[in-house]
Amino acid sequence: MEFEEGDVILCTVDRIMGTLVFVKIDGTDKEGSIVLSEVAPGRIRNLRDYVVPKKKIVCKVLRIDSSENIHLSLRRVTPKEIKEIKEKDKQEKSLKSVLKSVLGESFEKTISEIEKSENLFEFFQEAKENPKKLEKMFNVEESKKILEILNAQKSKKSIIKKQFSLKISEPNGLELIQKILGKKQYAEIKYISAGKYSIKTEDKDVKKADNKLKQIISEIEKQAKKINAEFHIKEK
Repeated sequence: MEFEEGDVILCTVDRIMGTLVFVKIDGTDKEGSIVLSEVAPGRIRNLRDYVVPKKKIVCKVLRIDSSENIHLSLRRVTPKEIKEIKEKDKQEKSLKSVLKSVLGESFEKTISEIEKSENLFEFFQEAKENPKKLEKMFNVEESKKILEILNAQKSKKSIIKKQFSLKISEPNGLELIQKILGKKQYAEIKYISAGKYSIKTEDKDVKKADNKLKQIISEIEKQAKKINAEFHIKEK
């Protein structure tokens, strides 16, 4: 599973070495680290007031360096993001429980294969819109049973997300950026760092969510060109 700057993920504290916290990223075999200044705002007297081994925490991806080291932040995660991730984790555990009854002995191996490349919950949400996705991992009978289970669950919204950079050299650059990125209907835009932003849209139909995103990005790009701003979409 690949991560991007700005992603919010569930982690488990693995160990603390001096002022550096190492975590295991849930659902993957990847590890991340948190420096002291990204644990909490202000002065930290006792690091273990915030993190202890085996504790579940929600982190934000700050950057991934050239060596593929994942640098995380605990303090930059909002209460809303924490709630969303924990709810998603709860739904994923419920889904795993049901899938185990369908797959039996092959459950662990199959789930492990899916999680190597993508988030388990998102895999099955996309499968609801595109049942053929299931056929790549399961036999016909299993796919049929799993699809019945997915369709019986409460409908969830598909989320499409991209990252982009927007930079303006004018003295009033911040004001111009605020005008360009001002409240957008059907989209949520978040600041990451130094001219970097994330944008996401959601809809019950994944194609509609994607079309919304493309339309809004196109609008931002047009506005940026009018004032000679530097605009770039990060492609995966």
